[in-house]
Amino acid sequence: MDRAERLDRILPQTQCRQCGFDGCRPYAEAMAKGEADIDRCPPGGDAGARALACVLGVPAKPFDRRRGQHHATPPVALIVEADCIGCTKCIQACPVDAIIGASKLMHTVTEPLCTGCELCVPACPVDCIVLVDACPSGQPAN
Repeated sequence: MDRAERLDRILPQTQCRQCGFDGCRPYAEAMAKGEADIDRCPPGGDAGARALACVLGVPAKPFDRRRGQHHATPPVALIVEADCIGCTKCIQACPVDAIIGASKLMHTVTEPLCTGCELCVPACPVDCIVLVDACPSGQPAN
């Protein structure tokens, strides 16, 4: 297994782009080439940054808090059904295909697939998407 693959397996696969790359794999490839530092992944937190440092053989450091917050349990998106206009912008924004629906019909989030990346929230023109804490059962807490 090459170094980029090892780094990618450590990353949380949220595809949130908070690191400045288009997803976890491009970030891993940049780190493997020495083009990105280990501190750019808020979802991975300090533990993730330490694990990345170990693979690269560089000194550990905490993740850069300016890039976002670390959540021990990532939130999940919840679409307020009464407010959804079916524009599909959230579907287009979701990097992991966790949102299903059709044009002009209400959409819903497949919670086990949602990584909590928050990319769907600003895409929604009617602000009908909220992030909620996930319960251990996988169902969101209201």
